[in-house]
Amino acid sequence: MSNYSYLSVYAKSFNWAGFFLPKKIYIKCSALYDFCRTVDNIADETNSLEIKKNNLLNFKKSFNNKEYDNPIIKNMWELIEKYKISTKIINDLFDGAESDLKDKIQIDTKKDLLIYSYRVAGTVGLMMAKILNVKNELALKSAIDLGIAMQLTNISRDVVEDAKNNRSYISADFDTIVKTIKLADLFYESSYASIKEIPLSFRFSILVARRVYREIGHKILKKKNIESYNKSGKIYVTVLGKLIQTFLSIFDLVRLSLIKPNYRFRDKEHLTINEEINLDERF
Repeated sequence: MSNYSYLSVYAKSFNWAGFFLPKKIYIKCSALYDFCRTVDNIADETNSLEIKKNNLLNFKKSFNNKEYDNPIIKNMWELIEKYKISTKIINDLFDGAESDLKDKIQIDTKKDLLIYSYRVAGTVGLMMAKILNVKNELALKSAIDLGIAMQLTNISRDVVEDAKNNRSYISADFDTIVKTIKLADLFYESSYASIKEIPLSFRFSILVARRVYREIGHKILKKKNIESYNKSGKIYVTVLGKLIQTFLSIFDLVRLSLIKPNYRFRDKEHLTINEEINLDERF
């Protein structure tokens, strides 16, 4: 697997957290991110809708046909086979990208928002957990929650940018943005105890990623109103902010070692997703 990856280019927060992973695992996580980012980029590129649909279909066919001349596909299949990742998870990811290939995207219900967030990000959390050798099904369930939390954070941050691309995942008013961040916080909380199931050498990195990403939502809340939010541009965590969140993650790590596993799931939300997607079949 190549040492170069999209991770260092596109995902500054994740790349920061990845610094705390052993190099071999970091490279595997980067290979996963390369694949997921490639799928995402097809949906986000500036080509016409028909070209994007065709590009996604071709990439999906190449993946299903195991065209190993593409190193991104080759590396992904190595992960699938080594860590027993269900291809149903990959198909969910493709479905999420495909749902973005419309002239206009309008999500009007919490159910549709949760299903979308699972497909484009909960899947990534689940696959990442498998690469980090998480075996416990309850912990894998919580890994989905962390992915959903991060996607809800993304959606809350990118309302203005998404609107320019005719994408409305949530209403563009500050009350709805606040409500979405608070929902994300519930998913961040439900993911915490399960991090204890991650091998110790990988645990701190996930705690850092969780804290740094969650801080984006907290920074949005400080804007207080839609006018300040609209003027702020893309909200991110500074290097100093990342250092502070990394330091605070040390306390998370200590606290995690002192508690008994106490899985607090978003059961209601999981049942909502299960109306369309059987999550148990993904483990």
